[in-house]
Amino acid sequence: MNFYALIIGSEILNARREDKHFNFLRAELQKFGHELYASFILKDDAKLIQKSFELILSDRNSVLFCFGGIGSTPDDLTREIAARVFTSKPLVRHKKFEQDIIDKFASEAYPHRIHMADLPEHSALLFNPINNMSGFSLQNRFFFTPGFPSMAHPMIRDVIQKFFSISTQKFRCTLLANTSENSLIAVMKQIPAHIELSSLPIFTDGNASVEISLKGENKKEVQSYFHLFIDELHKINIPFTLI
Repeated sequence: MNFYALIIGSEILNARREDKHFNFLRAELQKFGHELYASFILKDDAKLIQKSFELILSDRNSVLFCFGGIGSTPDDLTREIAARVFTSKPLVRHKKFEQDIIDKFASEAYPHRIHMADLPEHSALLFNPINNMSGFSLQNRFFFTPGFPSMAHPMIRDVIQKFFSISTQKFRCTLLANTSENSLIAVMKQIPAHIELSSLPIFTDGNASVEISLKGENKKEVQSYFHLFIDELHKINIPFTLI
């Protein structure tokens, strides 16, 4: 699965508010051995949001966590665009959510708040423990929550626990070598694509070092390729430390 975070709100980009979703989502996924594949912060722009949704939909393995834009004000664009991209149909009134809005706001549900119940067809509700104004999901794969962290984060926590609590175990090997990346590029080229290679250059007081890390599902395979770096460092007499 490729996990995407899509955080909608011009107020984050213009520094009127600080984002609180990225670190939260990354930490929740890590509890179950998952990592984010990509994260975007978008302004409230219909074309930009639609293109981002289309990009995520084009990934057969995508899982989307979308924050913001599902309210009833003119700048809340998420519901309508999600319907267009993910269902190719207009919004439809979700009867249960409609009743929840009426129960909470009575006559003040009209004329604006009631439109929060206009959702993409076949939407499932995500329970909001703060005020019962739900988020929604499609295909148990695309999840849409309010921008308020106090509301969104319990929803996302429940979603991850319910649908993504089982993951494939992965193994990582890491070392820190007193050399530049250039010394190990030939070895890096031998690492197959299904093993994640990370090469992080570090410069301290003008001296170069590099952190090499490999991660994969097969422990013996990861260790085997990791030893290619160890053998090369011994060969060229470069000191290193296992991390």
